[in-house]
Amino acid sequence: MNDHRPSVVRRLWLLLAQVTTVAAGMLVAWQAFGPEPVAPARTDVVALREAPHADASGSAPAGSAVATRLETGFRAASAKASASVVNIYTRKTPPRQLPGWLRPYGGSDDEAIQGQSSLGSGVIVAAQGYILTNNHVVEGADEIAVMLPGGKVAEARVVGTDPETDLAVLRVDARGLQPVTFADPTTVQVGDVVLAVGDPFGVGQTVTQGIVSATGRNRLGINTFENFIQTDAAINPGNSGGALVDTSGHLVGINTAIYSRSGGSQGIGFAIPVSLARQVMEQIISTGRVRRGWLGVSARDVIHEATGAAAGAALVAIQRGGPAERAGLRAGDTVVAINGKEIADTAVLINETAALAPGSKAQFKVLRGNETTTLAVELGQRPVARKP
Repeated sequence: MNDHRPSVVRRLWLLLAQVTTVAAGMLVAWQAFGPEPVAPARTDVVALREAPHADASGSAPAGSAVATRLETGFRAASAKASASVVNIYTRKTPPRQLPGWLRPYGGSDDEAIQGQSSLGSGVIVAAQGYILTNNHVVEGADEIAVMLPGGKVAEARVVGTDPETDLAVLRVDARGLQPVTFADPTTVQVGDVVLAVGDPFGVGQTVTQGIVSATGRNRLGINTFENFIQTDAAINPGNSGGALVDTSGHLVGINTAIYSRSGGSQGIGFAIPVSLARQVMEQIISTGRVRRGWLGVSARDVIHEATGAAAGAALVAIQRGGPAERAGLRAGDTVVAINGKEIADTAVLINETAALAPGSKAQFKVLRGNETTTLAVELGQRPVARKP
Protein backbone atom coordinates (compact mmCIF):
# COMPACT_ATOMS: atom_id res chain seq x y z
CA MET A 1 0.00 0.00 0.00
CA ASN A 2 1.30 3.43 -1.03
CA ASP A 3 2.16 6.08 1.75
CA HIS A 4 0.68 9.54 0.96
CA ARG A 5 1.98 11.37 4.16
CA PRO A 6 4.81 13.29 2.43
CA SER A 7 2.42 14.89 -0.02
CA VAL A 8 0.03 15.88 2.77
CA VAL A 9 2.79 17.49 4.85
CA ARG A 10 4.00 19.38 1.81
CA ARG A 11 0.52 20.72 1.19
CA LEU A 12 0.18 21.85 4.80
CA TRP A 13 3.47 23.77 4.65
CA LEU A 14 2.45 25.41 1.40
CA LEU A 15 -0.89 26.47 2.94
CA LEU A 16 0.83 27.85 6.08
CA ALA A 17 3.32 29.81 3.95
CA GLN A 18 0.51 31.32 1.91
CA VAL A 19 -1.46 32.31 5.04
CA THR A 20 1.66 33.87 6.57
CA THR A 21 2.42 35.84 3.41
CA VAL A 22 -1.13 37.17 3.20
CA ALA A 23 -1.13 38.15 6.89
CA ALA A 24 2.21 39.91 6.55
CA GLY A 25 0.92 41.80 3.51
CA MET A 26 -2.22 42.86 5.35
CA LEU A 27 -0.14 44.08 8.32
CA VAL A 28 2.08 46.15 6.07
CA ALA A 29 -0.95 47.59 4.31
CA TRP A 30 -2.59 48.46 7.71
CA GLN A 31 0.49 50.24 8.95
CA ALA A 32 0.84 52.17 5.71
CA PHE A 33 -2.77 53.12 5.10
CA GLY A 34 -4.62 52.56 8.37
CA PRO A 35 -5.65 55.31 10.94
CA GLU A 36 -3.10 57.03 13.25
CA PRO A 37 -2.67 55.40 16.64
CA VAL A 38 -4.53 57.22 19.46
CA ALA A 39 -2.40 58.30 22.46
CA PRO A 40 -3.82 57.70 25.93
CA ALA A 41 -5.74 60.72 27.35
CA ARG A 42 -3.79 63.05 29.77
CA THR A 43 -5.37 63.90 33.06
CA ASP A 44 -3.05 66.91 33.92
CA VAL A 45 -4.48 70.06 32.14
CA VAL A 46 -2.23 73.18 31.99
CA ALA A 47 -4.25 76.45 32.14
CA LEU A 48 -2.54 79.39 30.41
CA ARG A 49 -3.14 83.05 31.25
CA GLU A 50 -3.56 85.00 28.04
CA ALA A 51 -3.62 88.73 27.44
CA PRO A 52 -6.57 90.16 25.50
CA HIS A 53 -6.11 89.43 21.80
CA ALA A 54 -5.80 92.32 19.40
CA ASP A 55 -8.10 92.49 16.41
CA ALA A 56 -6.97 92.76 12.80
CA SER A 57 -6.15 96.46 13.24
CA GLY A 58 -3.93 95.76 16.22
CA SER A 59 -6.34 97.28 18.76
CA ALA A 60 -7.49 95.57 21.93
CA PRO A 61 -11.09 94.34 22.09
CA ALA A 62 -13.62 97.12 22.59
CA GLY A 63 -14.92 97.42 26.14
CA SER A 64 -11.85 95.95 27.83
CA ALA A 65 -9.83 97.84 30.45
CA VAL A 66 -6.79 97.69 28.21
CA ALA A 67 -8.75 99.19 25.34
CA THR A 68 -10.07 102.00 27.52
CA ARG A 69 -6.57 102.90 28.71
CA LEU A 70 -5.15 102.75 25.17
CA GLU A 71 -7.93 104.87 23.75
CA THR A 72 -8.25 107.52 26.48
CA GLY A 73 -5.04 107.34 28.55
CA PHE A 74 -5.32 110.05 31.23
CA ARG A 75 -7.56 112.23 29.09
CA ALA A 76 -10.35 112.62 31.64
CA ALA A 77 -8.00 113.40 34.53
CA SER A 78 -6.05 115.88 32.42
CA ALA A 79 -9.17 117.68 31.29
CA LYS A 80 -10.57 117.88 34.81
CA ALA A 81 -7.35 119.19 36.35
CA SER A 82 -6.56 121.58 33.50
CA ALA A 83 -9.90 123.33 33.99
CA SER A 84 -8.71 124.33 37.48
CA VAL A 85 -5.13 125.40 36.67
CA VAL A 86 -4.24 128.98 35.71
CA ASN A 87 -1.16 130.77 34.41
CA ILE A 88 0.20 133.59 36.58
CA TYR A 89 2.15 136.56 35.25
CA THR A 90 3.79 139.06 37.58
CA ARG A 91 5.73 142.28 37.12
CA LYS A 92 7.93 144.12 39.54
CA THR A 93 8.82 147.71 38.73
CA PRO A 94 12.32 148.69 39.81
CA PRO A 95 12.44 151.63 42.26
CA ARG A 96 14.74 153.61 39.99
CA GLN A 97 16.66 153.24 36.77
CA LEU A 98 20.21 151.99 37.18
CA PRO A 99 23.19 152.15 34.86
CA GLY A 100 23.54 149.04 32.74
CA TRP A 101 26.71 147.92 34.46
CA LEU A 102 24.88 147.89 37.82
CA ARG A 103 21.85 145.89 36.69
CA PRO A 104 21.59 142.17 37.46
CA TYR A 105 22.72 140.08 34.50
CA GLY A 106 23.40 143.27 32.54
CA GLY A 107 19.70 143.95 31.92
CA SER A 108 18.63 146.19 29.03
CA ASP A 109 17.22 149.71 29.28
CA ASP A 110 13.75 148.37 28.36
CA GLU A 111 13.86 145.90 31.25
CA ALA A 112 14.93 148.65 33.63
CA ILE A 113 12.03 150.87 32.54
CA GLN A 114 9.30 148.24 32.25
CA GLY A 115 10.40 146.01 35.11
CA GLN A 116 11.08 142.31 35.14
CA SER A 117 8.28 139.87 34.32
CA SER A 118 7.99 136.32 35.59
CA LEU A 119 5.46 133.56 35.31
CA GLY A 120 4.19 130.56 37.19
CA SER A 121 1.03 128.56 37.73
CA GLY A 122 -1.81 128.41 40.21
CA VAL A 123 -4.77 126.23 41.19
CA ILE A 124 -8.36 127.42 41.55
CA VAL A 125 -9.49 126.22 44.98
CA ALA A 126 -12.86 127.98 45.39
CA ALA A 127 -15.57 129.31 43.09
CA GLN A 128 -15.28 132.68 44.84
CA GLY A 129 -12.03 133.27 42.92
CA TYR A 130 -9.41 131.96 45.36
CA ILE A 131 -6.23 130.63 43.74
CA LEU A 132 -3.47 128.70 45.51
CA THR A 133 0.10 129.12 44.29
CA ASN A 134 3.70 129.38 45.52
CA ASN A 135 4.88 132.37 47.49
CA HIS A 136 8.00 132.68 45.34
CA VAL A 137 5.81 133.09 42.24
CA VAL A 138 4.24 136.34 43.53
CA GLU A 139 6.77 137.54 46.10
CA GLY A 140 7.63 141.21 45.62
CA ALA A 141 5.33 141.60 42.61
CA ASP A 142 3.71 144.97 41.96
CA GLU A 143 1.25 143.62 39.40
CA ILE A 144 -0.26 140.14 39.09
CA ALA A 145 -2.31 138.93 36.16
CA VAL A 146 -3.96 135.53 35.87
CA MET A 147 -4.87 133.80 32.61
CA LEU A 148 -7.91 131.70 33.36
CA PRO A 149 -8.89 128.52 31.49
CA GLY A 150 -10.40 129.70 28.23
CA GLY A 151 -7.91 132.54 27.77
CA LYS A 152 -9.56 135.30 29.81
CA VAL A 153 -7.08 137.47 31.74
CA ALA A 154 -7.99 138.85 35.19
CA GLU A 155 -6.13 141.04 37.65
CA ALA A 156 -5.34 139.30 40.93
CA ARG A 157 -4.63 140.52 44.43
CA VAL A 158 -2.72 138.77 47.19
CA VAL A 159 -4.94 137.54 50.02
CA GLY A 160 -2.01 136.29 52.10
CA THR A 161 1.33 134.52 51.94
CA ASP A 162 3.26 132.02 54.01
CA PRO A 163 6.98 132.08 53.18
CA GLU A 164 7.73 129.24 55.60
CA THR A 165 5.81 126.78 53.40
CA ASP A 166 6.23 128.79 50.17
CA LEU A 167 2.47 129.11 49.68
CA ALA A 168 0.29 132.07 48.75
CA VAL A 169 -3.39 132.68 48.09
CA LEU A 170 -4.62 135.05 45.37
CA ARG A 171 -8.12 136.21 44.48
CA VAL A 172 -9.62 137.23 41.16
CA ASP A 173 -12.99 138.70 40.30
CA ALA A 174 -14.35 136.13 37.88
CA ARG A 175 -17.34 133.85 37.50
CA GLY A 176 -17.83 130.35 36.22
CA LEU A 177 -14.61 129.06 37.77
CA GLN A 178 -14.15 125.33 38.26
CA PRO A 179 -12.44 124.60 41.61
CA VAL A 180 -10.11 121.64 41.92
CA THR A 181 -11.14 118.57 43.89
CA PHE A 182 -8.88 117.78 46.86
CA ALA A 183 -7.68 114.20 47.19
CA ASP A 184 -7.60 112.30 50.45
CA PRO A 185 -3.96 112.75 51.53
CA THR A 186 -3.89 109.30 53.16
CA THR A 187 -4.35 107.66 49.76
CA VAL A 188 -1.10 108.95 48.26
CA GLN A 189 1.43 106.11 48.09
CA VAL A 190 4.82 105.55 46.49
CA GLY A 191 4.29 104.18 42.98
CA ASP A 192 0.98 105.97 42.35
CA VAL A 193 0.65 107.51 38.89
CA VAL A 194 0.44 111.32 39.03
CA LEU A 195 0.11 114.17 36.52
CA ALA A 196 1.78 117.58 36.78
CA VAL A 197 -0.24 120.44 35.26
CA GLY A 198 1.22 123.91 34.71
CA ASP A 199 2.82 126.39 32.30
CA PRO A 200 6.50 125.39 31.90
CA PHE A 201 8.76 127.99 30.27
CA GLY A 202 5.68 129.97 29.28
CA VAL A 203 4.85 127.67 26.35
CA GLY A 204 1.26 127.20 27.53
CA GLN A 205 -0.57 124.78 29.74
CA THR A 206 1.10 121.37 29.74
CA VAL A 207 0.41 117.98 31.34
CA THR A 208 3.23 115.57 32.19
CA GLN A 209 2.99 112.11 33.71
CA GLY A 210 5.06 110.17 36.24
CA ILE A 211 4.77 108.41 39.57
CA VAL A 212 5.12 109.28 43.24
CA SER A 213 8.81 108.55 43.86
CA ALA A 214 8.79 109.20 47.63
CA THR A 215 6.78 110.91 50.35
CA GLY A 216 7.76 112.82 53.48
CA ARG A 217 10.89 114.36 51.98
CA ASN A 218 12.39 116.96 54.33
CA ARG A 219 15.71 118.53 55.32
CA LEU A 220 16.14 119.78 51.77
CA GLY A 221 16.68 123.38 52.82
CA ILE A 222 13.87 124.66 50.56
CA ASN A 223 11.31 125.72 53.19
CA THR A 224 11.10 125.93 56.96
CA PHE A 225 8.34 123.32 57.00
CA GLU A 226 9.00 120.46 54.60
CA ASN A 227 7.02 117.31 53.96
CA PHE A 228 7.37 117.03 50.20
CA ILE A 229 5.98 114.54 47.72
CA GLN A 230 8.79 113.59 45.34
CA THR A 231 7.84 112.77 41.76
CA ASP A 232 9.50 112.07 38.42
CA ALA A 233 6.71 113.80 36.48
CA ALA A 234 8.46 116.51 34.47
CA ILE A 235 8.38 119.81 36.42
CA ASN A 236 10.14 122.80 34.88
CA PRO A 237 10.38 126.55 35.54
CA GLY A 238 6.85 127.91 35.21
CA ASN A 239 5.27 124.80 36.76
CA SER A 240 5.69 126.33 40.23
CA GLY A 241 2.31 126.68 41.91
CA GLY A 242 0.67 124.23 39.50
CA ALA A 243 -1.22 121.08 40.35
CA LEU A 244 0.00 117.57 40.99
CA VAL A 245 -3.06 115.33 40.56
CA ASP A 246 -3.91 111.64 40.67
CA THR A 247 -5.39 109.64 37.80
CA SER A 248 -8.87 110.88 38.75
CA GLY A 249 -7.80 114.51 38.47
CA HIS A 250 -7.86 115.11 42.24
CA LEU A 251 -5.27 117.45 43.74
CA VAL A 252 -2.54 115.69 45.73
CA GLY A 253 0.07 118.48 45.84
CA ILE A 254 1.28 121.91 44.72
CA ASN A 255 4.37 121.71 42.49
CA THR A 256 7.13 123.75 44.09
CA ALA A 257 10.72 122.87 43.24
CA ILE A 258 13.03 120.67 41.21
CA TYR A 259 16.47 119.24 41.77
CA SER A 260 18.43 120.14 38.67
CA ARG A 261 21.95 121.01 37.60
CA SER A 262 20.84 122.22 34.19
CA GLY A 263 17.74 124.21 35.12
CA GLY A 264 15.43 121.68 33.46
CA SER A 265 13.68 118.60 34.72
CA GLN A 266 15.95 115.71 35.69
CA GLY A 267 13.24 113.50 37.14
CA ILE A 268 13.36 114.83 40.71
CA GLY A 269 10.55 117.25 41.48
CA PHE A 270 8.91 118.22 44.76
CA ALA A 271 5.31 119.12 45.60
CA ILE A 272 3.77 120.40 48.82
CA PRO A 273 1.27 117.73 49.93
CA VAL A 274 -2.39 118.65 49.86
CA SER A 275 -2.72 118.17 53.62
CA LEU A 276 -0.25 120.97 54.40
CA ALA A 277 -1.39 123.15 51.50
CA ARG A 278 -5.01 122.98 52.61
CA GLN A 279 -4.16 123.77 56.22
CA VAL A 280 -2.24 126.89 55.19
CA MET A 281 -4.81 127.93 52.57
CA GLU A 282 -7.76 127.74 54.94
CA GLN A 283 -6.00 129.90 57.52
CA ILE A 284 -5.04 132.53 54.93
CA ILE A 285 -8.57 132.69 53.51
CA SER A 286 -10.05 132.93 57.01
CA THR A 287 -7.65 135.39 58.68
CA GLY A 288 -5.20 136.54 55.99
CA ARG A 289 -2.24 134.90 57.73
CA VAL A 290 -1.01 131.66 59.26
CA ARG A 291 -0.73 131.22 63.03
CA ARG A 292 1.42 128.36 64.33
CA GLY A 293 2.18 126.88 67.71
CA TRP A 294 5.54 127.67 69.29
CA LEU A 295 7.51 125.91 72.01
CA GLY A 296 10.55 128.13 72.53
CA VAL A 297 13.33 125.53 72.46
CA SER A 298 16.29 124.40 70.41
CA ALA A 299 16.79 120.67 69.94
CA ARG A 300 18.92 117.99 68.33
CA ASP A 301 18.19 114.54 66.97
CA VAL A 302 18.62 111.53 69.25
CA ILE A 303 20.03 108.44 67.52
CA HIS A 304 19.54 104.98 68.99
CA GLU A 305 23.03 103.53 69.56
CA ALA A 306 22.10 99.95 68.73
CA THR A 307 19.96 100.49 65.62
CA GLY A 308 21.12 103.88 64.39
CA ALA A 309 17.47 104.95 64.04
CA ALA A 310 16.07 108.30 65.16
CA ALA A 311 14.71 108.07 68.69
CA GLY A 312 13.35 111.50 69.58
CA ALA A 313 14.33 115.16 69.90
CA ALA A 314 16.59 116.16 72.78
CA LEU A 315 16.08 119.71 74.10
CA VAL A 316 19.38 121.58 74.06
CA ALA A 317 18.23 125.01 75.26
CA ILE A 318 15.02 126.44 76.71
CA GLN A 319 14.02 130.06 76.09
CA ARG A 320 13.55 131.93 79.32
CA GLY A 321 9.90 132.71 79.97
CA GLY A 322 8.79 130.71 76.91
CA PRO A 323 6.03 128.07 76.74
CA ALA A 324 8.44 125.18 77.36
CA GLU A 325 9.95 126.71 80.51
CA ARG A 326 6.53 127.63 81.90
CA ALA A 327 5.40 124.02 81.41
CA GLY A 328 8.41 122.60 83.25
CA LEU A 329 10.44 121.26 80.32
CA ARG A 330 14.19 121.23 80.92
CA ALA A 331 17.32 121.13 78.83
CA GLY A 332 18.29 117.47 78.47
CA ASP A 333 14.71 116.23 78.20
CA THR A 334 13.99 114.10 75.14
CA VAL A 335 10.57 114.61 73.57
CA VAL A 336 9.31 111.24 72.33
CA ALA A 337 5.60 111.98 71.70
CA ILE A 338 3.10 114.84 71.41
CA ASN A 339 -0.55 114.03 72.01
CA GLY A 340 0.29 110.37 71.53
CA LYS A 341 2.05 110.86 68.18
CA GLU A 342 5.63 109.63 68.07
CA ILE A 343 8.34 112.28 67.64
CA ALA A 344 11.18 110.72 65.67
CA ASP A 345 13.47 113.76 65.35
CA THR A 346 13.65 117.56 65.50
CA ALA A 347 11.96 118.00 62.10
CA VAL A 348 8.88 116.16 63.36
CA LEU A 349 8.99 118.13 66.63
CA ILE A 350 8.94 121.44 64.73
CA ASN A 351 6.19 120.35 62.32
CA GLU A 352 3.93 118.88 64.99
CA THR A 353 4.34 121.87 67.28
CA ALA A 354 3.66 124.32 64.47
CA ALA A 355 0.53 122.42 63.45
CA LEU A 356 -1.05 123.11 66.83
CA ALA A 357 -2.99 126.32 67.45
CA PRO A 358 -1.37 128.99 69.63
CA GLY A 359 -2.93 128.93 73.11
CA SER A 360 -3.89 125.25 72.86
CA LYS A 361 -2.58 122.68 75.31
CA ALA A 362 -0.72 119.55 74.24
CA GLN A 363 0.52 116.52 76.14
CA PHE A 364 4.31 116.16 75.78
CA LYS A 365 5.76 112.76 76.65
CA VAL A 366 9.42 113.22 77.57
CA LEU A 367 12.27 111.01 78.68
CA ARG A 368 14.08 112.58 81.63
CA GLY A 369 17.05 110.52 82.67
CA ASN A 370 15.73 106.97 82.93
CA GLU A 371 12.15 107.99 83.65
CA THR A 372 9.27 108.93 81.39
CA THR A 373 6.96 111.77 82.31
CA THR A 374 4.09 113.64 80.65
CA LEU A 375 3.74 117.41 80.80
CA ALA A 376 0.89 119.66 79.64
CA VAL A 377 2.30 122.50 77.54
CA GLU A 378 0.33 125.60 76.53
CA LEU A 379 1.81 126.65 73.20
CA GLY A 380 2.68 130.19 72.28
CA GLN A 381 2.52 131.80 68.84
CA ARG A 382 5.43 131.25 66.49
CA PRO A 383 7.13 134.53 65.57
CA VAL A 384 6.73 135.62 61.95
CA ALA A 385 9.73 134.63 59.85
CA ARG A 386 11.57 137.63 58.45
CA LYS A 387 14.14 137.61 55.70
CA PRO A 388 17.38 139.50 56.26
